[in-house]
Amino acid sequence: MKETWRWFGPKDTVTLSNIRQAGATGIVTSLHHIPTGEVWPLEEIRARKAEIEAAGLEWSVIESIPLHNDIKTRTGDYQRHIANYQQSLRNVAEAGVYDVCYNFMPVVDWTRTNLSYTLPNHSQALRFEMSDFAAYDVYILQRDGAEQDYQPEVLERARARLEAMSAQEKELLEKNIIAGLPGGEGSYDREGIRAAIAEFIALGDEGMRANLFAFLREVVPVAEEVGVRLAIHPDDPPFSLFGLPRVVSTQDDARALLAAAKSPANGLTLCAGSYGARGDNDLVSMVHEFGDNIYFVHLRNIKREADGSFYESDHLDGDNDMVGLIDALLSEERRRKSSGSSLPPIAMRPDHGHLMGDEIGKAGINPGYSYAGRMRGLAELRGVIHTLEALAQRA
Repeated sequence: MKETWRWFGPKDTVTLSNIRQAGATGIVTSLHHIPTGEVWPLEEIRARKAEIEAAGLEWSVIESIPLHNDIKTRTGDYQRHIANYQQSLRNVAEAGVYDVCYNFMPVVDWTRTNLSYTLPNHSQALRFEMSDFAAYDVYILQRDGAEQDYQPEVLERARARLEAMSAQEKELLEKNIIAGLPGGEGSYDREGIRAAIAEFIALGDEGMRANLFAFLREVVPVAEEVGVRLAIHPDDPPFSLFGLPRVVSTQDDARALLAAAKSPANGLTLCAGSYGARGDNDLVSMVHEFGDNIYFVHLRNIKREADGSFYESDHLDGDNDMVGLIDALLSEERRRKSSGSSLPPIAMRPDHGHLMGDEIGKAGINPGYSYAGRMRGLAELRGVIHTLEALAQRA
């Protein structure tokens, strides 16, 4: 597999030199300064690619070219935004970058309630706590009908949590949920998120899925023509938030998406942490079923709890069978090679990492994207990969 690293551009506290020292050879990044929905100019793409290559690295995956909400609702100026997206795909291909990760999550991108959950070893992890989320949704945001989306015991815990929170803790919870996390599409205020939620709830799961499939029918032919591989990222978490539709959360969802636009340009990002936050998603089975269309992998582990809560654990110590998943991915790479496939190695990155050492309390670090935590994760994953490859060669 190709070892890659998420980089947030020139303002990232983790430099390209740091990344090269960690042993990764590929960069996963985006043009974060281009407004969502606008065309990525060819000269901007080439400039960023040249900057990466000057550091001795390769721009392996774009994560991501964000989709404007008008595309997801097929309202407003969606036709112009789709045309812009098609042109951006042509431009990235002309610049020589061919793998594009994207997502179709409504309103909120990846969501956590606690960005500094303290682990027993005093490092810090990202956490999604269901009772805290319900406390925000029901009692702070006061979304219409929110109580109906939670079990009575969750509402009871949520009420108790709210009563125990200080004003500062309530403000931080709201910031964590709606202010936008790295790689997302921006932030909302309370009134803005209420309006956006209502629009997508009215659309429903089937309407949302129909709009996703319509988008694929419009962009996949362009991607195929220019050699771009689209790789959709699953919902994170992979279940409804705020009563919103979720259409890329399960193995069935992935199967339907690939069937909606059968093409080598229509593929998946297998995010182990996102799909794996549901106990009914079998990650190894997904590799065996969808291997042809898996172009990008996020290797991250989680500890699940019965009510849907989870936290991001050590990369090799969680509820996901990381060794089994990597073994399946390596087997898929060997299958591709033996069949004469022209696909490059599967790009993987150590997704998220614990905040540890002198990075705790340091300003400017993107939540989940510390240097030391991801470097530790990459080293552990690399060890598994090398061991499994050596065992396969001896077999």
